[in-house]
Amino acid sequence: MHIYISIGEQKLRLFEGDALVAEYVVSSAANGIGFEEGSYCTPTGRFEVSEKIGDGEALGTIFKSRKPMGVWDGTPSDDDMILSRILRLNGLDAENANSMERYIYVHGTNHEALLGEPTSHGCIRMANADIVELFDRIELGAPLLIGY
Repeated sequence: MHIYISIGEQKLRLFEGDALVAEYVVSSAANGIGFEEGSYCTPTGRFEVSEKIGDGEALGTIFKSRKPMGVWDGTPSDDDMILSRILRLNGLDAENANSMERYIYVHGTNHEALLGEPTSHGCIRMANADIVELFDRIELGAPLLIGY
């Protein structure tokens, strides 16, 4: 299994070999593509899933510093919450090698209504049910490509 994320389409596609097995609407960074620390941009290039965080946690679990801190009650918030599951990305290219230090994730969000638009702070946001499904299907170390 491997993942391709299209910034231009705001889609994440899961493949088994050459066969498309799932497609999800996502949100990448409002600030566009970039690699600098503190830029709030989404990096592109080759990655691997270096950590899977949240296995068995409730849908809507809030993560702070990658630790579960309760369950979101659905109250609207401008905060960029990290919910349900986290796929932490390790950059494999020179320009995205700082992705671990930047805490670039694929994660669930409290802003599901904004999916399909670039509105994140650098991570790839997904619907909570979708990230749980993807999390359960993908293996640690799985290749992931973010392109335009």
